Amino acid sequence: MATPIRRVLVANRGEIAVRILRTCQRLGIETALGASEADLDSPAARLADRTVRLGPAPAAASYLDVESVVRAARAAGADAVHPGYGFLSENPRLAGACAAAGITFIGPTPAQLAAVGDKLRARAGAVAAGLSVVPGGEATDARGAGRLAAAIGWPVRVKAVGGGGGGGLHQVRQPAPQPPAVDPAVAQAQAPFG
Repeated sequence: MATPIRRVLVANRGEIAVRILRTCQRLGIETALGASEADLDSPAARLADRTVRLGPAPAAASYLDVESVVRAARAAGADAVHPGYGFLSENPRLAGACAAAGITFIGPTPAQLAAVGDKLRARAGAVAAGLSVVPGGEATDARGAGRLAAAIGWPVRVKAVGGGGGGGLHQVRQPAPQPPAVDPAVAQAQAPFG
């Protein structure tokens, strides 16, 4: 039998955090918000039963810091961590760190997250399971992306294999000397995650 959750640390901000906090409150679950310095007086912080500082304003030092999130959950006496979406929601390290700390991670298991975190591995897993997938594949540079796009047909969408924070899908409608979406996709994937 699963242990009931009494208090959830929400490790996100803005509307995402507000929706999770309101849902927890409707379910009678106490809430704690893990917030960066910039969000300590946000609407989400005012809505939560308590707020715990994750770190300074930059997301890399707060919302994207696994140790800070787990430390905040412990400080709040949380039974569970809800990552929302974006930030660490798809990071197997957070799910694993929560498990190691005896904290429920509200989301997929570390193994499930690892299986789908790399878009090419996830695609290969879907194919191996007999699922239909859209045409696509790996390109390591703009020239390779152009060859792949020519083989698939135009228009195409370019997405970084890892990172991107849930964004970074760029449409390219026609051939160009250097597909313009490759560099932005790489930059977007690297910006929050390095």
